[in-house]
Amino acid sequence: MSLSVTIYRYSNNDFRTQGSLMYPRQAKPVSAKTLVIDLLSTMPARHPVPVGALVRAAALFGIGENSMRVALARLRSSASIESDTRGFYRLSRKAQPVNRKVRSWPTLEQGACDWDGSYLAVETSGLHRRDRRGAKVRDRALRLLGFERLSPALMVRPNNLVGGATTCRERLVELGFAPAPVLFQLNDLDPELEQRARNLWATADLEARYAETRANLERSTARFPELSVDEAMAESFQIGGEAVRQLVLDPLLPKEIIDTAARSAVVEAMRQYDRVGREAWKQWAGASVELERSPVDMGTLDSVPSEVPALAST
Repeated sequence: MSLSVTIYRYSNNDFRTQGSLMYPRQAKPVSAKTLVIDLLSTMPARHPVPVGALVRAAALFGIGENSMRVALARLRSSASIESDTRGFYRLSRKAQPVNRKVRSWPTLEQGACDWDGSYLAVETSGLHRRDRRGAKVRDRALRLLGFERLSPALMVRPNNLVGGATTCRERLVELGFAPAPVLFQLNDLDPELEQRARNLWATADLEARYAETRANLERSTARFPELSVDEAMAESFQIGGEAVRQLVLDPLLPKEIIDTAARSAVVEAMRQYDRVGREAWKQWAGASVELERSPVDMGTLDSVPSEVPALAST
């Protein structure tokens, strides 16, 4: 008989142990909608998944078949997923830009280069909030690329991304930022403004989370031999999800601002954890399918943390 457990989505690395599984202390249940997206995003590109497999996975996480079928219908209606064959689903092309960002965590640091001390800036005074969906997508795009607000009309990040302003502009557009951003390189800040810019990111909190996340991954990896397959699936989904979400939302700051070695250690710990997670999920995926990554709880990236302020007033 399969083990039925309830999996929770959370916002920190504060875990408790209940029975044989690790759980966060403060959390919300994972929704059927986010579970569908999380599972489909692990499959090879454009690979469909039978509804029966999704329902079986949902049962493991305490989500009923009816809830899963309703979620599938709503996601298809919103064009987040698609189905060419009755009873088979895959991510839609609409969902691919964010999915590519999620998939990129193993090569996260390859996107950074040496920092010359300048910043990339996005001017936001001409952007209005009346189109709430558009504003939400712009907020998410800026958050995914590590921008923070320096002034009421200016979002900035260190200019240490490979490809500089041109590539950053293209990535924002790919992530749905519309109209195309007014993005430029910002140099020669006065000392006071330079200090303000460097302090925009809560680096002490980020570094503490690096240490906590690495410890949670290593502790969970050590526990895997003691867990049943269902327990390993549940725990890897939960704990791996926290780590991947942290990496996907990492601002990729330069060594002049943050401890980059600590960040690298989290990436390496997650690479190792991903291998054991994939092994746990192999039976669910089927012997003929090579998962792109271990299924993990990403919650939803349609909403972003409160660190991203409003782009402009109405």
